[in-house]
Amino acid sequence: MNNQQTADTHHHHGFGFRGGRGCGPFSKMFSGQFGGKAPWKEAFRGQFLNRKAANIEDNESSFKISLYAAGLSKSNFKVSVSNDVLTIAYAAPEAGDSANKYTYQEYEPGSFERSFQLNGKVLTENISADYTDGVLIVTLPKNPETNKPAQEVNVN
Repeated sequence: MNNQQTADTHHHHGFGFRGGRGCGPFSKMFSGQFGGKAPWKEAFRGQFLNRKAANIEDNESSFKISLYAAGLSKSNFKVSVSNDVLTIAYAAPEAGDSANKYTYQEYEPGSFERSFQLNGKVLTENISADYTDGVLIVTLPKNPETNKPAQEVNVN
């Protein structure tokens, strides 16, 4: 079996959606039970299908979170801090808001939210964010009072 056949076989029998939105094995399995609707789809979309990958870099003076979220509008991002938790949220426009009329669609930007516990290690009033080339970079300046180097303890 060549690579393309292997990919096609995996795609058609795996968890992927075949034939566009909502036409995969899960949709066929559950669509009759809910009158053609798939209420599980929204739960999966929020929990699994639309999770954005994040890397956290530790520099001398700051932490940087790089959230990989290509093809989104920066005006729909909301970055906030409450109770020492940083929250990055994206509110996708409603499906009817799009001027595009697709004959086939595999990608649909969806809303998501990621949260990060700061543990008192960040000067929250100086947090900044920039969205460029599909990556949201949130810079979190370190709090010098709580980011002290580790001390070694001698064992007697």
